[in-house]
Amino acid sequence: MRKTRGLGEAGPALPLPPALPDSLTPAPRPLAMSAEGHRARMRAKLLAHGPDALLDHELVEMLLFLALPRRDTKPIARALLSRFGSLGAALSAPVAELRQVEGLGEAGMAALKTAQAAALRLLRAELRDQPVLDNWERLLGYLNAALARERVEQFRVLFLDSRNRLLADEAQARGTVNHTPVYPREVMRRALELHATALIVVHNHPSGDPTPSEADRAMTAELQRAAAALGLALHDHLVIGNGRHFSFRQAGLL
Repeated sequence: MRKTRGLGEAGPALPLPPALPDSLTPAPRPLAMSAEGHRARMRAKLLAHGPDALLDHELVEMLLFLALPRRDTKPIARALLSRFGSLGAALSAPVAELRQVEGLGEAGMAALKTAQAAALRLLRAELRDQPVLDNWERLLGYLNAALARERVEQFRVLFLDSRNRLLADEAQARGTVNHTPVYPREVMRRALELHATALIVVHNHPSGDPTPSEADRAMTAELQRAAAALGLALHDHLVIGNGRHFSFRQAGLL
């Protein structure tokens, strides 16, 4: 007589199905056709009419869908602009803050920082091979793009040749929200290495107010003495705020 299994008795374990090879693993679900059509329309508009044809959130969206091809990047782009307030602020935001934007990820952050670096290099390239002092508005545009949105103070030096053309633009120090250590000896040593004959020094005030402090004035006087001792000209010390700047030269302090 065939024995039947009781209700509480376990039968023999069934074998598990074999794992699929990598080549057969299902791919992430593709974007809906409507999203693909939206991307194609944006690409066509950009190529036909140039970047001015796109709104800020559309530019961010396009940047991100190059880095995140399988994501709907519109909500991420809108979240970035909502959080940081503008395209420029989103591109220059610290990585630590970008990490808090849901869905952005490493690839999205890298795309934003690549765009920021490309913009700054384009602006800097326009300063080369021509006298910086004859292109003051262009210089201020570059410095504002590079420094106005920094969250901590940064001290930069523009090293110039005998025709006041830009040899190098270098960040010498980064500090806190209201202080940056500056070492005139190191600035002058670097000037001699580059065979510079003149300098423009720059730092930012994260508060947005470019009014120089007493420490800024003392540091400028010290830099001027060190430069004069080596036969170098200190053309200016610029303090960059949020959309404003202060020039020691224009204020008669140099």
